[in-house]
Amino acid sequence: MKHALTLIAVLLLAGNSPLPAAPVHLVDQPPVKITTAAPGVLLVDFGRVAYGNLQLTPPADAKGSITVHFGEAFADGRVNRKPPGTVRYSLTQITLEGAKPLVAAQPRDGRNTKQPAAVLTPLEWGVVTPFRWVEIEGWPGELTSKQIVRRAAFSTTWDDTAASFKSSDEMLNQIWELCHYSIKATTFCGIYVDGDRERIPYEADAYINQLGHYGTDNDVQMARDTYDRLMKNPTWPTEWAFHMIFMAHADWQRTGDTAWLAPRFEALKSKLLLERAGPDGLLVSNDAQRKRTDIVDWPARERDGFSFQSVNTVVNAFHIRCLGLMTEMAKALNKEKDAADYTERERVARTAFQGKLFDASRGIYRDGVGTDHASQHANSIPLAFGLVPAEHRASVTEFVAKRGMACSVYAAQYLLEGLFQNEAGAEALALMTAPNDRSWRHMIESGTTITWEAWDMKYKPNQDWNHAWGAAPANLLPRFVLGAQPLTPGWHRTVIRPNPGMLGFAEGKIPTPHGPLLVNWKNENTFKLALTLPDGVKAKLELPATKNSSGVIIGGKPVKAQRNGGRWMVDEDVAGTVSIEVR
Repeated sequence: MKHALTLIAVLLLAGNSPLPAAPVHLVDQPPVKITTAAPGVLLVDFGRVAYGNLQLTPPADAKGSITVHFGEAFADGRVNRKPPGTVRYSLTQITLEGAKPLVAAQPRDGRNTKQPAAVLTPLEWGVVTPFRWVEIEGWPGELTSKQIVRRAAFSTTWDDTAASFKSSDEMLNQIWELCHYSIKATTFCGIYVDGDRERIPYEADAYINQLGHYGTDNDVQMARDTYDRLMKNPTWPTEWAFHMIFMAHADWQRTGDTAWLAPRFEALKSKLLLERAGPDGLLVSNDAQRKRTDIVDWPARERDGFSFQSVNTVVNAFHIRCLGLMTEMAKALNKEKDAADYTERERVARTAFQGKLFDASRGIYRDGVGTDHASQHANSIPLAFGLVPAEHRASVTEFVAKRGMACSVYAAQYLLEGLFQNEAGAEALALMTAPNDRSWRHMIESGTTITWEAWDMKYKPNQDWNHAWGAAPANLLPRFVLGAQPLTPGWHRTVIRPNPGMLGFAEGKIPTPHGPLLVNWKNENTFKLALTLPDGVKAKLELPATKNSSGVIIGGKPVKAQRNGGRWMVDEDVAGTVSIEVR
């Protein structure tokens, strides 16, 4: 049931008057289980972590006080009162006054409410924090599910049925559910924030969150509100600036809305960091930028030994990719002069990038000019951004895949994108589900219900357990395993390019501006695909070429298709509901 305190969250923007954000509300959630943890101590489990607080209804004759313990972590059958890092635990004491309903909340945390940076939730709610388990000491008599609810904060637009994913790999299905719920649970502020420790938007976090939101729900306003806030309140890492261009481009691809994009385009130009460009078009980093703002990955120990140079391969890969995106958006806005400028800058920078940073003897990229060290990041980022020439993609893909998950949960977004885009879907799925402590399988087996900020506490001892930048599969599975992505802004034309890897089947629902897109494929002796496209959407088919396959059948009839490596490229677009088979 939606709580009576449904309202628009008001967020304080640094240096600005309060502005409305995407609507958020409190939803009453009954407990999953109530048990006795110890004499006089009741244990309440809400099944999953959510941001919220409690509403309690004591018995009519209740008096005295109770102690309420809130926790994200569980140990030895009890709320973990000494959890690691910034995993949440706190307690509060409440005086009972008969049957009068009362709100029990954790104490206010100065770290995530500090102004002007932190995003605030409505004062009317009281404090909301992430928790799953509650212990109550001193409760008078029996506690029933009618006497206690969690008031959990979510976006009012969230639709649990907007998206789905299921495959032949049960672990992958659990990873989808973890990431799907993580996107929902972290909508509590109405703005994408970096978990609970700071509750501050960061550009890279926001972009991954945006993609995950698009893959799991129909809302676009929360990403837009986050974008506008970040343009007023940018953060410090070099590569985070480029993510603002990524966010604007992603909105345009999703919505086709140039009216939203047009007034924001001019401000995006500064995010290209053109003031750092040298004569060859590559960005140059000074000592301060090399030591602090060029981030490559985070935390620092996740950089695969990256060697920071004045000309940095990762920084320049982002820069060149953004020149291409700015060109596309300039053309859409009829800014031909800007488009021509960015096209030429991209051409010059690409030439220098390949000439100065690619090691032809090894078939891979160096970390920068002046070093022979080649990290996974210096190769996975160019691969994901389409910067690797066709003749070198195999060697770069092989190098990236063999390094394993040598990056953080943030950079895994780009690592896996590069693998999926270069016919290494099996390797990408294996990394997601790997039986080690650097995979989403590890998160599942550790019992979390929201994705983490890092693979494990040992890789980031102060990490949050409620961080949406760790939820990359929420966008990767629909985009690359189901295989649906927009080819034109607004999803009027899409590409269907499944990556089955070793999966026997996959099916799911993908939200689009025109309605749900349904995909159901089976990968057996032949590859069979059932596809339902919304009205107004056409699809280009790029289908896996099974062993000894000779062509494509649609609706029982052969169609024209060209073999290109491991794909059958169907000549004509399809629409509506179609049955497809690769034979």
